[in-house]
Amino acid sequence: MNCAIFMLISLLTSCACLYSCTYRTRLRRGFRLKEDPCKDCSVHCCCMYCAHCQESRELKSRGFNVAKGWEGNARQHSEVAMAPAVQGATRR
Repeated sequence: MNCAIFMLISLLTSCACLYSCTYRTRLRRGFRLKEDPCKDCSVHCCCMYCAHCQESRELKSRGFNVAKGWEGNARQHSEVAMAPAVQGATRR
């Protein structure tokens, strides 16, 4: 569905980068990545294809299957338990 929306916006307005930058923002916030050296929309407007490649590599490096999409990976990774954060140093 998202691909169809992206293609429709691209064909009608040629500003599909404004739609696709929302996913970059979502990805960056989800993994607490810095918005550096420029804003998400700037990256997508300058070179949208490079931005998509970066996002795909980031997801693959974190163990996500890009072919499953957002929903498929959300179900897969929601069952993974995270280790508790340890405050301060451990003592014997």
